[in-house]
Amino acid sequence: MQIRTRMETLIDEMLDGQIMLNEAMSEFEKLYIQKALLRYKDHLSQTANALGIHRNTLSKRVSTYQEQPKPPKRLLSRRSK
Repeated sequence: MQIRTRMETLIDEMLDGQIMLNEAMSEFEKLYIQKALLRYKDHLSQTANALGIHRNTLSKRVSTYQEQPKPPKRLLSRRSK
């Protein structure tokens, strides 16, 4: 399946779930960066280079993700059902 088709399906699901654009974009960026960091074994310079952003920009974004409070575990388990 082409990426555009997969994205359209995901967007339809998100719209049905009333996910706001700002939240969708924020979550996409966070997950994209997390996956890139895993691929490059948390090496900031290599990850930033692969993403096409400056290392300092990546570092600032990663620090904001770490500062965000995580939802309680019971909410996570309900969402996964």
